[in-house]
Amino acid sequence: MNSKDTRLTTELSQTDNAATHLSVRTWLRLYACSNFIEQQIQQKLRSQFGISLARFDFLAQLVRAPNGMKMNVLSKKLMVSGGNITGLTDQLVKEELVLRQDDPSDRRSYVLISTEKGKHEFALMAQAHESWVSEIMEDLDASKLKRLYASLDHLKNILTPLNLS
Repeated sequence: MNSKDTRLTTELSQTDNAATHLSVRTWLRLYACSNFIEQQIQQKLRSQFGISLARFDFLAQLVRAPNGMKMNVLSKKLMVSGGNITGLTDQLVKEELVLRQDDPSDRRSYVLISTEKGKHEFALMAQAHESWVSEIMEDLDASKLKRLYASLDHLKNILTPLNLS
């Protein structure tokens, strides 16, 4: 290999390393931003509504499913164990935000349904949640938000075939 070939190979290797490094840095920045936003929302939900983000997410899934949802489906959607769902369900049933009904198609499982009280309380929380996220992102103008959304949507579409959606 001559010196020109060696130099070209080194430059290509450095380019590959730079792209890999940028990918990792970008992922870390995305992760840091996501964690920051999550912490802010978690604090606000606790202070203003006395509820955890996990319980908020639980209610959000049920409100979107007017016919209810099996516990195992909810567990998959929230990416938590069945035990976690059972514990959250017990609390939310006790607070009359969720109903647990026998599944007519499978006597071994339950269907969870949001109560009217649960829907009402979630609607209040969701409105506040949207306002908080908007405040967090208020320094990004509409065009920057659209570009960021498009980039993240593209990334999600790349990841979806990998079953990471």
